[in-house]
Amino acid sequence: MIDSRAAQLRDRLRGQLVAATATPTGPDGLDAGVLAGYLGGLAADGAGGLAVLAHTGRGPFQPDPVRDEVIRIALGTSVPVIVGVTDVRQAERAAELGADGLLVFPPAPDEAVAFHEALWQAAGVPLLAFDLYLRPYPLPVLRDLVQLPGVAGLKVALLRDDAACKDAITATAAADRLAITGEDLMFVPSVAWGAQAALVGIAAAAVPATARVLRAALAGEIGDTTAFDRYAETIFGDPVDGYVQRMLWVAAAEGRIPPEYAVDPHGPELPAGERERVLEVVRAL
Repeated sequence: MIDSRAAQLRDRLRGQLVAATATPTGPDGLDAGVLAGYLGGLAADGAGGLAVLAHTGRGPFQPDPVRDEVIRIALGTSVPVIVGVTDVRQAERAAELGADGLLVFPPAPDEAVAFHEALWQAAGVPLLAFDLYLRPYPLPVLRDLVQLPGVAGLKVALLRDDAACKDAITATAAADRLAITGEDLMFVPSVAWGAQAALVGIAAAAVPATARVLRAALAGEIGDTTAFDRYAETIFGDPVDGYVQRMLWVAAAEGRIPPEYAVDPHGPELPAGERERVLEVVRAL
């Protein structure tokens, strides 16, 4: 049976676009004013939640003082804050600071259930399990995860594996948990398959367009998504992990962050002309 705290977060996020936020860092490191403006702008433009320190925010690379500052600033917005965590210590600290939920980076599949139970016991903050293409869970493990009392929902992000995505959404719904699409490349189809919310990197900027498509998809009124699909395909083109840098470029082009903060030190090198190609598809949204 779902814990009441997890049920509350599940219901709060249903129908919402949760932005997987970047962590814009300039030459002198993190700037509180820049970050506050960036996160507040995402919420004002239609993000119904913020997922900080997840993959898009390069959470595993951020030192503890930066993590604390990011969480504190995010909590100053008006929307639920989900914090990406890789261990019990990070979960406990996020709980101390007041996080609304935890997005759990996936451990090895045979450790997944015990790991989620340990996070829940230590932090008491509702969990979002994360079925990630880099380390996907077998379906039996997924079914066990979404039955845990502290698990409010599951984010599925399998890139192009539509069969596995459908199975994950079905299992999550059957357990009365929130099926959350993280499928930037299968965004509209995943909603048609039963996802009831979204937590995506393509909402690290260009929030109005993504929110508009989500609303239409949830209402079953989706029209021509050619421009949006091209946007997602461009952001998540090869190399896939370059998407963080691409979204930082978009954020800078929209005036959300200064240009000198649009640098991802942890991503792969991208080809010449990539920035211009990205901004061209954004202008067509």
